[in-house]
Amino acid sequence: MLKEERQHSILNEVELHNRVLLTDLAEKLNVSIDTVRRDVKELDDENLLIKVHGGAVSLGFANHSPQRNNNVYALDKKMAIAKKAVTLLRNNSVILIDGGTTCLELAKLLPPNLKLTCFTLSLPVAMELLRKPNVETIFIGGTLSKDSQIAMGPSTINALSEIKVDYSFIGTGYVDTEFGLTEFDWDVVQTKKAVINASKKTVLLCISEKLNSQHRFKTCHLNVINTMVTELEPWDTKLDAFKNLNIQIL
Repeated sequence: MLKEERQHSILNEVELHNRVLLTDLAEKLNVSIDTVRRDVKELDDENLLIKVHGGAVSLGFANHSPQRNNNVYALDKKMAIAKKAVTLLRNNSVILIDGGTTCLELAKLLPPNLKLTCFTLSLPVAMELLRKPNVETIFIGGTLSKDSQIAMGPSTINALSEIKVDYSFIGTGYVDTEFGLTEFDWDVVQTKKAVINASKKTVLLCISEKLNSQHRFKTCHLNVINTMVTELEPWDTKLDAFKNLNIQIL
């Protein structure tokens, strides 16, 4: 594989999953970690991604990046998902919005006249919610990730154990009919488990490119999810395998 092809593949992986490990990239591309590390450094130098310890993060996911608004991967699809998700909301609902680029689009699209109490563990989502005149925003604190600006850790999990919201809207790195929702980060998994446990109903916001993918740490089975929202129409054949599960598809 030529260097240009390899770096294109690296960018695709980073943009799709927001954050990836060098070890996973090396395994996927069948090259050494040193080769991947050099590629990632070059892509960082070209301002196409952000190099972090042991991996890389997309510009759109790193909310502190000044290029963020111009570098959200599949933004049109994520906006379409957010528009569908908004239809689930009713006045005076108590909800929780997870972190990530799709969840941030949901926060942006909340109608200004909609009255909500909204918990979030994402600093960018919280800042967006403050723009909504009829949303009471409650930030769940903890150890903030420098990459995503999302709170996690024991304090976050403890705070989540004391609430029960009507809906939680979550993202995922990977989703599969057999393996469910998975991530590469154990701490992220523990936080997402706590979010699901704090919810009467859980709504997964997921672009279709993540369907039928998996990683090493499991968040939950798909039957734990009440609704899955993608940018696809519910009758799209790409969703056929998910229709056999006890899950609403929007």
